[in-house]
This record gives sequence, structure tokens and C-alpha cells, in this order.
Amino acid sequence: MKLNFKVQPYQTVAVRSVVDCFIGQPNLSHEIYQIDPGVEKADHIGYRQTSKIADDGFRNSSIILNDAQLLQNICNVQCRQNLPISKSLISDSNCKVNLDVEMETGTGKTYCYIKTIFELNKCYGWSKFIIVVPSIAIREGVYKSLQITNEHFAQHYDGKKVRFFIYNSKQLHQLESFSSDSGINVMIINIQAFNASGKDNRRIYEELDDFQSRRPIDVISANRPILILDEPQKMEGKKTIDALAKFNPLMTLRYSATHKTTYNKVHRLDALDAYNHKLVKKIDVRGLSVKGLAGTNAYLYLERIEISKKMPLARIEIEVKQKNRIKRLTKKVTKGDNLFDLSNGLDQYRGYMVTDINAIDDTVEFKNGNILFAGDATGDITEDTIRRLQIKETIRVHLEKEKELFSQGIKVLSLFFIDEVAKYRDYSQDDEKGIYARVFEEEYSLLVNEFINELSPDNDDYKAYLSSIESSRTHNGYFSIDKKSNRLQNPGFKVRGENAGISDDVDAYDLILKDKEKLLSFEEPTRFIFSHSALREGWDNPNVFVMCMLKHSDNTISRRQEVGRGLRLAVNQHGDRQDHPSTVHEINVLSVIVSESYKDFVSNLQREISESLSLRPRKADEAYFTDKIITIDGKAIEVTPFMAKQIYKYLLKNNYVNECDDTITKVFHQNKASGMLAPLPDQLEPYQEQILTLIDGVYSDNQLPDVSDGRKPKTNRLNGNFDRKEFQMLWHKINRKAVYKVDFDSLELIKNCVRILNKDLKVTPLQYTIENGIQMDNISDEQLKLGKGFRIKTTQTQTHHSNIHSTVRYDLIGKLAENCVLTRKTIAKILMGIESYIFDQFQQNPEHFIAEASRLIKEQMASVIIEKLSYDTINDSYNVDIFTADQKIADMKNTISGVNKHIYDYVIVDSQGIEKDFVTELDTSKEVVVYAKLPRGFLIPTPVGDYNPDWAISFKEGSVKHIYFVAETKGSMSSLELRSVEEHKIECAKKFFEKINSEIIREKVKYDVVTNYSKLMEIVNT
Repeated sequence: MKLNFKVQPYQTVAVRSVVDCFIGQPNLSHEIYQIDPGVEKADHIGYRQTSKIADDGFRNSSIILNDAQLLQNICNVQCRQNLPISKSLISDSNCKVNLDVEMETGTGKTYCYIKTIFELNKCYGWSKFIIVVPSIAIREGVYKSLQITNEHFAQHYDGKKVRFFIYNSKQLHQLESFSSDSGINVMIINIQAFNASGKDNRRIYEELDDFQSRRPIDVISANRPILILDEPQKMEGKKTIDALAKFNPLMTLRYSATHKTTYNKVHRLDALDAYNHKLVKKIDVRGLSVKGLAGTNAYLYLERIEISKKMPLARIEIEVKQKNRIKRLTKKVTKGDNLFDLSNGLDQYRGYMVTDINAIDDTVEFKNGNILFAGDATGDITEDTIRRLQIKETIRVHLEKEKELFSQGIKVLSLFFIDEVAKYRDYSQDDEKGIYARVFEEEYSLLVNEFINELSPDNDDYKAYLSSIESSRTHNGYFSIDKKSNRLQNPGFKVRGENAGISDDVDAYDLILKDKEKLLSFEEPTRFIFSHSALREGWDNPNVFVMCMLKHSDNTISRRQEVGRGLRLAVNQHGDRQDHPSTVHEINVLSVIVSESYKDFVSNLQREISESLSLRPRKADEAYFTDKIITIDGKAIEVTPFMAKQIYKYLLKNNYVNECDDTITKVFHQNKASGMLAPLPDQLEPYQEQILTLIDGVYSDNQLPDVSDGRKPKTNRLNGNFDRKEFQMLWHKINRKAVYKVDFDSLELIKNCVRILNKDLKVTPLQYTIENGIQMDNISDEQLKLGKGFRIKTTQTQTHHSNIHSTVRYDLIGKLAENCVLTRKTIAKILMGIESYIFDQFQQNPEHFIAEASRLIKEQMASVIIEKLSYDTINDSYNVDIFTADQKIADMKNTISGVNKHIYDYVIVDSQGIEKDFVTELDTSKEVVVYAKLPRGFLIPTPVGDYNPDWAISFKEGSVKHIYFVAETKGSMSSLELRSVEEHKIECAKKFFEKINSEIIREKVKYDVVTNYSKLMEIVNT
């Protein structure tokens, strides 16, 4: 497998945020200096501007910009991202320039700083970089990232590649090459290599005979390297800070999701941004709660509640009396079952008759009044019992995910965090297996056999895959050595690399830390990884889907930090990232198995996320919006006091802020998520997207990632209706993949654009506010410093209707051509065709004119494109697995049960209003044979985004002669913008089905839009 990389806009923004801090710096390529000081002392290396000889090296050229220029650049970057503005250059003892880049775990910060290396070299000629990391795991991860991205970046930077190496005091020839090579050079070094007291670590500061009597640190510092600190919050000890200063860095770039000390923050992509933009996995949690039931010692563990067409059933682990022993077994129970009978007459289960199983609340109630929630364990519960249950649950969740994702070519990995290495790898045992390894193999064997027996014939490939892997070969572990426990003396371990004690299982070390592609391959049997603290930061793998915390709560390691190991979006066997907007959070769900209640874990996790967002503003008041920068079509615009007041009034009027404290309400986030936001005032409408982004920048508890209860989702199973002839015929007809093409006449586009601009282009004149202030009496120095020495006496807003003289020169044709992706010639013809009084509006408000004209032209382009669009079917179709992939019911309240004609046992609806009524009538209709709510994986490509139709319906042969296919869309289009997009998608879908029908001889497929069942039958009957 080869991991594929693509240019992501959000990563490009992070790169530009650093590069633009040095605008105005000339590209000086590099300076030449003398590597070997000769008779000079190593502390006083001489620099020469001569032709290169054998002893010459290349160092980074100095920063030419003065402090004022640097600060202005940094402030400009901060301003366009609405970050706190640096009042001065905040420096440390290392160097003058310190830049902070905040990126949430899993969003590709390593990729970003590697790309930043290329950009800094391209723009300014800097070529010497040192990546400093706090641990072996991070070091190996960075090294691997440089390896696997080398070809990718070479394609984007004219074949240029990075020369990179890991610093080793016994291989100083690499440092020699680092200094003498004129290309891009990167050295990776972990902090122990220069701030620890070991013999090898001291070599960096010593004159070495095998290094021409030079000190490695002097050769390093002479390069004036750019330091990149990965996880800098782990490098803030005095010893480390003092040591970093000796590197003599040109600048220091700090990359982390959790900065402890902030210098000049130039980019922020925090937990909220990452989640809301679907850049990381969703999280669900499966808690395990120990619960005492009064007056009983009956052992009970409620694994989960499942749904079936008849009634819910519960999986409960109980003790069962057998011939010679009592064994704990899982039983499937339904209402009326008696645990006394199922346990073969154990007295402790008297009175435990099931009286109710509630699939909505996830509870089981017994005749004796006791109630169990899913995840509850009671009775004889020891520490070993809890850990066994966690391991068992992890394996079960892993198998469930694996079944869904196997057919999509996605390998599932599970990660266990344990509290003691010996519990997994015990070198005192002949087979070196600890208690966790033994429990894992026991439970894995039982669960896999159970799982294989329940698989349908459609899963033969997955069944063969499961059967081919032995339990002992599918788990492995990586553990760093804790020197304080003296494990280095344990003959079961050996030292590998500089200052790194590791397990003697070198294959596990290489597989987990180095061979990411191999670990992601189905050919590699390892799917379960056990680790101590070594993998809690820095290491990650995109296909970690399940995490299990086999340990007590540890305040030194945050939940967020541990969960971060599994947040990266998954890749398939082709190395392609699974980030399609329609399915990203259906495929990418991280399940966390913990030994505490779901509520406790989630509340603590969200508290940690909230604390990490402390720098986000909390109030959406006028002061927050005033002077903020919004960018439209590459042009920065400052929010005026008048605009800020309009935004605030809009929020107040629609109950989007709490009037008492100006915090964002839950209503805003709910309406935004459902597309039901009230329209902005006309003056603000051109800036809608940017204003909503500003509002999202205000912290709200309602923004926190939705961490779901992993036990709640139920599998919605396909039933016999799926195999009915009528549905299979329908599916056969519509199961076509296609591509679209467009061939339109530019003259027609010009004509349409001229017409619509003359008709609809309305530009809001610029407004300005005149405020008359008066100085207050008895003001203090502090008030003067804060600008509070005056109070507003009168305010007057005026509209400028006449020509505005501006120093800003606009390339109107160029901007419109760029926005609309048309040629300058086409744009010029459009502008020449519009009426002069329409064009005069440009002088009143150039930015609004450009924004509105761009919008109207793009709408006409969409109309012309769709009118001239056609589809061609390709020799490909959807796999039947899209019907079984992610058919989970997260909320039973959004389901309709008791249906007879649907292909699933339950219908999952988007709303309990229109769709519920529609389903009820469909299911009781005499004309309908079978129907389906189509899976989200069924997509029709369109120029405005992929389209997923709602319903597929097959009618009785006698009532209509065709199979009918219908999409219900009313209720999902809440704004003009959404309506326009949906309408375009619907028009494309009509063309898609026209193409399909042209290839069908008889019983065509009908596609249309309906709002209710009556409208559907009206179309059918006509």
C-alpha cells in the first residue's frame, strides 16, 4: 500500500500563516561559511563569502526584516484569522521570532510543517531545519512522514526533495552532510539527545576526535537552523530551554494542539474547528459502570440491547450452573424470560424475570424492581472482571466495525492503553504472555466463532478473512522502557537506537512505529495493539477505530490526549483518505471503551476540550464584531461599527444570543445545523458566510463535539423485502454509476448574464457613522490608556450615494474572472452589455458590486451548465454492501417500527413530521409492493455536489407499468441558497435518470419530487 496525499485547503491556510509572516524578506538562497574552524576555537567559527571548497557549508541567511516589519506581518496574519493581536514580538531566550501554530490532533500538523519547510525554501531560500521532538514515538512518526510524503512534495515543487536524517552522536557524518549540502536539509532530534546526562548525550557538547576536534553543537548552530518544535508543551523545562538556545536558531516554529505557553499565535485549528469541518473522527463512548443492587449478589452484566422486527432483546452475561462448575455466559433474553431458569436454577437469580426491555432508554427491568442500564455490571465484580469485560467489549466493537468496513477495503485497528507492561508481556512466563494477553486470546476465540456463525452468506469473504487469523497473531505491543524501574537490565529487553530502551520484539517495534503501510494492509494479521505510555502522544494511525482504557484514571494524561491517538481520518487499501463529505462521519467513528460511566467520561472529556478553548471569545456583542476582518474573494474587509450593530441586532431578534450575557444560544447552533437560520438583513447578506464564521468563532457549550453513547445505536437489519423480485428489479435498474459532461455556448451565457444583471443587480451604497464624543470629567490614566476617556454624545449614520474617491484600485474584470472562473474576455463582454446606471453602482460600493455580480453570474453559469449537462453511464455499479454499511440507529425516537413493506425492519426518518406521514401511507398502500429509504452511499454526481435521493418505490404490476423512483425534498430546503443548490441537484438527477431510461427497454424508471403521498399517487396516476 502507498498512502496518497492531496492538497487540503485548510492545511494550505496553516502553511500560508507562517510563510506570510516574512513578506518582504528577500530570497537570499544561502550563505557560505567555513565548517572546519581550523586553528580557530570552535566557539568562533569564521564566515567567508568565497567560492565553495571542501570545507564550506551553507547556512540560512539572516532575517532582513526589522522588528516593526515582522510585527506588522504577524499582526496582518492574526487579523485575517481574527486571532489575538500581538502588541510586540513575544520572544524567549532561544531567538527573536517565535510563532505558534495550533492544530488539533489528527488534522495533519506534521504534513503542514513539512510543506511549510518547502514554502520557506521556495519563498526565502532557507534550507536548514531541525525538527525537535519529545519522544521516540514522535521521532519515528516524523521520520516516517518525511519518507511517505517525499514523492508527493516532489510533484508540487519541481522535483525537489528533502534530505532528512535522525541525529545520532555516533553517526556524525550525517551532520557533516547537513551542513555542506545546499539543498533542503532536515535533522530530527529528540530532546533526550541533548538535554540528558548520559555519556552519548554529552557528546553533542564535546570536542570529538572522530569529528575533527569539533563540537557537534557548534556545527549545528553555525547553520542558523529554523527550529520546528513538535509538541512544545513537553519541552518547557529550564534544562531543555537552555539547551535549545545553543542551537542558535533563526526562528522557532511551535506546532501543537495544546500549547501551554503562547508566543505569537499565527494559526488556530482547534477541536471545534476540526470536528465541525469534519476533519477528524466522531467519537462514541461505551462506559462500564459497576452498580450495586440492594440485597443481592447476583452477577449481571448488560452488554447491550438489540432490536428485531418483533420485540427488543437484551444480551446479558450471567452465571450458569454446569456439571462441574459455574461459568459466566452471555444469554439473549426477551420480555418474560426468567434468569433463574436460564442459570439452571442458581438461587441468586430468583425474582429476576424480565418485565420490560426499553430500546429507547437502553434499560432492562426485572420483576423484583431492579433496573439495569446498558453497560451496568453488578454482583461479584472484581478489578479482573472489569478488565475482562472491557477487553471483550473492545473485541466485539472491533468485529462489528470490521464487518461494515471490510468490503470497503478499510482495515480496522484497535488500541489498548494498559497500566502495567507486565500485564501484557510477562517475561517470567515461558510464553511471555501477561494476563491481558491471555484474556484477550480467550475472549477473541469465543467471540470470533460466535461472529462467524452469525454471518450471512453475503459475508463469505470477510468470514474467510476472520478464519485465516489466529488469535495469537492478531495482537501485538509496543512499550518504551522506564529507566527508573531499571528494566534496561531485564534480559527480556534490549537497547535500540540512541537512548531508547525498547521491547526485544523488534518486529513489533518496526511494525507499530515504522511500517505504517504494512500495519494498514489486510495481509498483516496484527489488528489489536497494546501499549503503555509510549503511544499516548505523537504516534497515531489513521485506522484506529477502537480504543480501550485498561487502566485507572490518570490525571497526568488527559482523556483528550489519549483519544487523540484515534482521531485521524481512515484510509482504504489504496491509501485514499475517507473524507467524502457525505459519508465522512459515517465511516469515521472512534469508539472508546472505558471503565467508568458514559456520562462521567464524556463530561470530563468535554471539560478538557472546553478548557483548551480558553482563548476563544465568550461574548457575541458589538465589541466582538467591530473591526473584525472578513475576506470576500481574496479582499479583506473590516467590519464597521454599524455592521457590528446590525449583526448583534440580528442575533438578538432571532434569539441567537442570550440577552443577559451575550453568549450564543443553543437555538443558533440547532438552526444552523438544520439549515433553518433566519435570513440576514439585506445589507449583510453578501457577507453571510463570513459573518456565520465569525459567530462560530465565539465559544459556546453547544458547540462541543457530540460524543454519543456507543451502546445506544442499534443495527437496522435488512429483511426479506430486500430479496423480493420487485425490489431487486428496481435496484438492478437504478444501480448505475455515471459521469457528467458539459458543452455550452459562451455567447448564450453572456446574453443570460447581461439580462440578469440588468434585472437583479442591486448594490447597497456604502454607509458611514458619525459619532460625536465628549471628554469625561475626572478620568484616570488607566481609562485614558484603555481609550475610555470619552463618551458618545450623538451617533448619525449616513449613506454615500455619490462617487467615492478611494485610493484602492480595483481590477474589476480580473476579480470577476477569478471569482467565476471565466476568461477576462467573457467578463468584459458581460460588463459592456449591462446598462450604464447598473454599472454606476460599482462606484457606490465596489466590494458589494463584485460580490453580487459574481453571485448572479455564477447562478447563470449553473443554469446554463445544467441545461447543457448530460450523463454517460460507466461500466461500474454500487456494491450491495452499501445497504449494510453503517445502518445504525443512533436515536430510536427517529425511527418508525412495525412496517411491513420496507427493506429494513425500521425506517429511519429525518423528521417525525412529513416523512413519518409519508412512510405510514406508503406502508399501508395497496399499490406499493416494497420501498426503501436509500442508503447515503448511493450518490449521483452533479456540478454542485453529490446528490443522495431519498426513496425507491416499487408498485404492483397491475397498478402501474413502471417502477417508480422518487425523492422527497420539502423540509430540507430552508434558505434561498439551499433551495438553489437542491434545485440544481434535482435537475441533474432528472438528466441522470433520463440517461438510465434511454438504456432500459421496458418498465422505465420514473423520477420526480413529491411532498406527500397524495402528490406521489397523483403523478403515478397521470
